[in-house]
Amino acid sequence: MKILVTGASGFIGNNTVRRLVELGKPVRAMVRNVDKAKKRLADVVDKVEFVQGEVTSRESLTPLMSDVTTVIHLVAIALEKSGQNYEAVNYQGTVNMVDAANEAGINRFINLSQNGADSTSPHRFLKSKGRAQDYVAQHAPNWTALRPSAIFGPQDDFFNSIARLVRLTPVIYPLIGGGTATFQPVSVDDVTEAIVRSIGDDTTIGRELGLGGPEILTLGEIERRILKTLDTRRLLFPAPVWLLRMPVFFMERVIPGSPVSTSLLDLLAVPNVVKDNALTNFFNVKPIPFDGEHISYLKHNSVDVALKAIFKGESVN
Repeated sequence: MKILVTGASGFIGNNTVRRLVELGKPVRAMVRNVDKAKKRLADVVDKVEFVQGEVTSRESLTPLMSDVTTVIHLVAIALEKSGQNYEAVNYQGTVNMVDAANEAGINRFINLSQNGADSTSPHRFLKSKGRAQDYVAQHAPNWTALRPSAIFGPQDDFFNSIARLVRLTPVIYPLIGGGTATFQPVSVDDVTEAIVRSIGDDTTIGRELGLGGPEILTLGEIERRILKTLDTRRLLFPAPVWLLRMPVFFMERVIPGSPVSTSLLDLLAVPNVVKDNALTNFFNVKPIPFDGEHISYLKHNSVDVALKAIFKGESVN
């Protein structure tokens, strides 16, 4: 009997697959491109069953559900690109997975939601994730939802994007929105641990559990820690969101690997802070800090890596 992981080659997905393999769990990895997924998960390729599937294609999901006892649903997009949008992927994709799980008689569903997700949010990303979780709560079998703050780790998009932009902006770097937006960065290792622990813990059923790191940091503090890690200096100047909106609008339309969008700029107004941190209060995990050796992976962002990621859209690792 298998554990089906959606988005298994993504940032959270490939880390979750590896952790499940470490625990000796049978894993079915659902991915969009099997060949690319096998390259990313080359170290465990002989211990994982790879299957091709699209959450936006309901008919593609039914054959993948045989002999599955648990679904770990991780597919989501933070940036809309390549014809993908929040409503189709984050919301309808989740609906499709829940319906397919129910049809197959699967009895466990773990949903990776988002801190701040709310179906009434004026922000489309948070609204799509909120609507998705509402559907999970109403229809999914024995569900658990995890709601992390910004996740950091070697393949993350957010913090690597900041590091790449630092490499490409000598001398001066903007404090985006004045640098006052707040986050509670949480390690991918801690998020993965919460996911795998939830599978067999019935006390998590029917609960939405917030996941955050040990510190609440402003965006300005995050930028300064990244500069320290990169062993470089920049003159930081406060850049209000309104000043950045036009160049970001341009970037997201003409640059394949644009690290930001106007919708994500707007999200800076929403504190990304976890009110009740389940890592410490429920799972008894000591969260990994966004500091020192834990963010040394950011050093790999050379100018060449930054140029390829932003202008060619090449993924991290």
